[in-house]
Formats: sequence, structure tokens, C-alpha cells
Amino acid sequence: MRKKVVALLLAAVMVAVLVAGCGSTNKPAAQQPAAKEPIKIALPTFTGYGPLLVAKEKGFFKNKGLDVEIQIIDGLGERKQALMANKIHGMATALDVSVTMAGDGVPIKILWAFDTSNGADGILVKNNKGISSVADLKGKEIALPEAATSHFFLLNVLDKAGMSDKDVKIVNMTAGEAGAAFVAGKVDAAVTWEPWLTKGAKADGKVLASTKDLPGIIVDVVFLREDFVKAHPDQVQAFVAALKEATDFMMTNKDEAYKIIANGFKMKPEEISADMETLKFYGLNENIAFFGTPDKPGPIYDVTKKAGQFYFDKKKISKVPNPADMIDASFLSKLK
Repeated sequence: MRKKVVALLLAAVMVAVLVAGCGSTNKPAAQQPAAKEPIKIALPTFTGYGPLLVAKEKGFFKNKGLDVEIQIIDGLGERKQALMANKIHGMATALDVSVTMAGDGVPIKILWAFDTSNGADGILVKNNKGISSVADLKGKEIALPEAATSHFFLLNVLDKAGMSDKDVKIVNMTAGEAGAAFVAGKVDAAVTWEPWLTKGAKADGKVLASTKDLPGIIVDVVFLREDFVKAHPDQVQAFVAALKEATDFMMTNKDEAYKIIANGFKMKPEEISADMETLKFYGLNENIAFFGTPDKPGPIYDVTKKAGQFYFDKKKISKVPNPADMIDASFLSKLK
């Protein structure tokens, strides 16, 4: 009897060991599937980044097995600190701002372009100051945030007219402060964005030049840290696919999409609708054309190069980053 009991116990132990062995997750690291880490994205309150909110609300991220955490952080300095401290994996921001991250030693990969400013940014001038062309800005004081996106835009406008920012007198203030100062009559010219362009035009002013004249200069993009992209390529592919899906939805279901964006940013749907008039959104085809390929670079390479040199000259970054190191169109190409 004892032998029978012992035999049964031994058999039970062997079965338990076999079951445990089959169910064990203690496999070599190479055999383990990569854990799906939440993708943490920071962005400011801006309509152009609406596809992120749409993708989250409509479940486009979730349907692709992604957990995406969206953090609205309006301060650029705070977003940069969070990225450098690895508290977030990426950021939605202007293309030229992305360059400053790479120039400060944080390797990134730009993956998707949301939109290009199509009149949302511009130069305001007073009607009675004899300024009817860009050349007339020579020697004039212009309010703008120095060494920032508005300054980069002005530089491109002046360059097109054969001038540089050395030909004007820059009064350093935020874009919002510049718009308010112009409306209050404290400055004769300002580089700012909506709604200040509209307000300024009503305050005895006019828009001398806007991003309608220079499409593709101010472009809003999303990037992720290079280390995250390398560690989680499948998640990144799904992330880009979800943004494509969200953009398509936004273009064909405007009322619903605008409500989602308005709720996310605590704005009114009509404000979102008005903003949309000054932005040109990029779908997959526009992204593929903008990014190009390493062999046939798209316009993004030239803008990135210009931005890198601009911020380096202004001593805002320690080196001019190589556009090829920052731009990754491989995930776009797989969506064709």
C-alpha cells in the first residue's frame, strides 16, 4: 500500500513539474515577447495636434493594441525637461523645435507630420507706417519671441527678400505678447499667430506676409525618442498607422472630430473650426511626399537643415544635427 501511495505521489509531482515547465515564463530574454510599454506623448494646446486626441477617443490606438498616454503640457521648457528626464517618450511640436532636441543631444525620430501652417502665422504691420513690402521692414522694430518658431519664420521671409534679421530691430517677447502689444499700438510690427493676426488686422493693421506665402516652413510633427523606437518598432508602426486612421477620420467626420478636439483642449468647436481654416493637414500621401526617402529626400530635410543652422547660429543648440539621423520614413512606407 505504501509503495502504491509513494508511486502515486511521485507521479503527481512529475505531472506538476511538467505543467509548471510548460507554463513557465522564465525563458531566455531572446525568446520573451517585448512588453508593451505605454507610449507617453506630451503636447501643447493646439488644434494641429488634434489627430492624437481623435486617435485616443475613437479607440484607434486601443484597437491596435496600444496604450497611449497624452499629456497636455503648454510650457515648451517643461516638455523638454520631461523628455530629457525620460518621463515621456515623445512630443508633438513644430518641426523646428524638434531640431532643438536633437541639437541638445537627445536622439529622436520624427515619424509623422500633422499639418503645415497655412496662414496661421504671419507678420503684422501698421497701415500708417509706410510698410507695404518686406523690404520696408528694414530698420523697423519687430516684436517676436527671439530664437523661436516665429523668429525662424521671419528669417525665411527676410531671406526670400534678400535680407536677414540683422536688417531689423527685434523686440523680444512671446508671440501672444507681441500680438497684444501690436493691438495696443505699442509696436509697429509683430510676428505672431491666430487669433492675433485677425485682431491685429482690425486694429489699424494688416498681414504683410504669412505662412500662406511660405508653405512647409512651419510644420507640426510628432517624434519619439530613438531608444524607444529601436526597442518597440511594432508599437511605433501601430502608432503611425493609428495617426493615419485618425487623420482620415478627421477629414471625413469633421463635426465629430472637432467636438473631440474641443473637449480635449477645453475649447469650443467653432474655435477649432476657425483654426482649421489656417492649417493644411497631411494625410499619408502628403506625409510620404514631405518625408521622401534617404535616396530622394523630401522637403522636410531642407527645413530641418535650415532650422538646425538657425538655432545653432542663435546659440540655442550645441551642434547642427544631421537631418538623416532625425527623420524616419520607414514606418510611413509600410502603410502604402
